[in-house]
Amino acid sequence: MKNLQKNVIMRFSIATVMLVSMILLAIPGKASAADELGIRAKAAILIDADTGKILYEKNANKSLGIASMSKMMTEYILLDQVKAGKIKWDQKYKVSEYAYKISQDRALSNVPLRADGEYTIRELYDAMAIYSANAATIAIAETVAGSETAFIKLMNKKAKELGLKDYTFLNSSGLNNAQLQGMQPNGTPNKGENKMPASSVALLAYNLLKTHPEVLKTSSIARKTFRKGTDDAIKMDNWNFMLKGLVFEYEGVDGLKTGTTDYAGLCFTGTAKRGKTRLISVVMGAYSADGDKTDKKARFDETKKMYDYGFNQFSTEKIVNKNQVVKGQESIAVKNGKEDTAKIAVKDELSMMVKSGEDKDYTTKIILDEKSLKAPVKKGTVVGHVELTNKAGKDYGFIDQKSSKLDVVTTEDVEEKGWFTKMFSAIGDFFSNMWNKIF
Repeated sequence: MKNLQKNVIMRFSIATVMLVSMILLAIPGKASAADELGIRAKAAILIDADTGKILYEKNANKSLGIASMSKMMTEYILLDQVKAGKIKWDQKYKVSEYAYKISQDRALSNVPLRADGEYTIRELYDAMAIYSANAATIAIAETVAGSETAFIKLMNKKAKELGLKDYTFLNSSGLNNAQLQGMQPNGTPNKGENKMPASSVALLAYNLLKTHPEVLKTSSIARKTFRKGTDDAIKMDNWNFMLKGLVFEYEGVDGLKTGTTDYAGLCFTGTAKRGKTRLISVVMGAYSADGDKTDKKARFDETKKMYDYGFNQFSTEKIVNKNQVVKGQESIAVKNGKEDTAKIAVKDELSMMVKSGEDKDYTTKIILDEKSLKAPVKKGTVVGHVELTNKAGKDYGFIDQKSSKLDVVTTEDVEEKGWFTKMFSAIGDFFSNMWNKIF
């Protein structure tokens, strides 16, 4: 009898554990990145290049090695200088001892530079953007700032300006300082690499494409010959194997930058466009299905997963209309006005990429800067902004919060009361307050 009771109790306990487990698994919530796509990488992120809407992320806020993806910052600063007229594409660079010695290390990605040579900034830029040439990157840093040490200050300044977080820049190329033959920038350690979270890398790429879309003209070049027609000619194959005509070609891919070091692993910031939709992806420390961290195909396999997901399961939908009035928040109080309130509405529309069928899950709420305004009030006065929420809790937000901020404005003028009216209002308020105190 006792054995029978034990069996019943044991079976009941097992059934209870199984039932509780099933209930917990069935509870809806924000799926983890690994569950959603199974991306094999230390970190990853996928965003809409137009709005900065985050479509997917995995461990995106942990600072990790970025290797040659660092060169996107060097590109950004150079393109800023070119746009400002401070640097010319046909400007000549005389090779420094530092750049020369690094260029002779063929274990690194490089185009060999002559010690007595002169190269145009265009030649060096192409070598950096297409072939990830490290000495060419150092040469650009020296041209822009006088030295790589001074250039790091510009990198940090630009990073702060863009709102990047948790970044570390030790050099312009993304190499480990140990590979710089003791010539690393002053004040930086003998070992160590540039670091950033995937979210900051994506934000850098997002701003780079917004500010300098011409970067894609170079990053999309699959093959080019450095110094063609000279004794120094060398074939440059783009390390982005997803470009048209290369081994892992993916429709629409036209950038942006790969990176590989022992510390950072296999990294890739990519971008692809289909129709009017452009995506930006970042994978860091990618590895193959069998755990191989050196399989160069891995970073492209994981990028493909994200692009398939973004292009196939998302569409651009209008979430907020221009001049939209939010129910329950149609006005704001006005003091000393001929009217007690002023009507308010959302200033601009917001369209963004949402997962299929989830556009109705979004709700809007107005966050006012102040509870009331003081008359006179002009039409178009900014009084707050819209806060967007997803009822299902499946929203990652935006890579750049400024891009999603929708202003709320007054939609009418409210004139100030005349002095006579204000006087009688004040008298009325006085007696009203006295009455309330007495009774």
